[in-house]
Amino acid sequence: MGSSGYILRFTLIMTVITALVLAGMFYVTEPYALRSEAVFNKRAILSAVRSQLGGDKFDELSDQQVLDIFEKQVEQLVVNMQGEVVDGEKAENISLAQEKKKPESNRLLPVFIYNSPDDSKKYYILSIRGNGLWDEIWGNIALESDLNTVAGASFDHKGETPGLGAEIKDNPGFPAAFINKKMYNDKGEFVSIVVRKGGARDPQHEVDAITGSTITSNGVSEMISRGITYYKPYLDKLKKS
Repeated sequence: MGSSGYILRFTLIMTVITALVLAGMFYVTEPYALRSEAVFNKRAILSAVRSQLGGDKFDELSDQQVLDIFEKQVEQLVVNMQGEVVDGEKAENISLAQEKKKPESNRLLPVFIYNSPDDSKKYYILSIRGNGLWDEIWGNIALESDLNTVAGASFDHKGETPGLGAEIKDNPGFPAAFINKKMYNDKGEFVSIVVRKGGARDPQHEVDAITGSTITSNGVSEMISRGITYYKPYLDKLKKS
């Protein structure tokens, strides 16, 4: 009986000690984890304007450089589905995955405005989210100040097939193909950008699809069309201002 009591007390003591150690480790490491997550997200956003940030040298930016660029050269806005700027909200705190759970009319959208170092140019980075073959895909589209010409793009995914659908992220040529494409036609009508199986036929509004990844490619087309449509009320207000 005494032996059993000792084992029970020892087990309880070790359980408490283990819990305290784990809690302490979480307390110590949480700030580092949050910083790493912030850097990852901000790097992905800035990747849409990588051609303005050194092109291939963009990947060499340190974490601190990414944070500094974001702090000094990026304005953050949050807009609603009516295109109105929402006061008191910060774009980096908006999760499109969470917004997707709301009724469409109640969703909030993040807007990141990248200013060139000499303040001569602005690029509007719009975040979008959709579905690929196996799971969700997402990205950022940067528009030039005409709010029509694509200055750059970046994409990511949760579970697309390596060497196929995952090429939307892994192959730098895919997002690069969107540069200088147009969201609107010559009549000013929104037509978006299509990822075309068999090769782009319209040089202004289409890019080549990923070979063997029709569903993922179609998902990117749908994501861009729907995602930028959400931003249209805001873009329309900007054009009139």
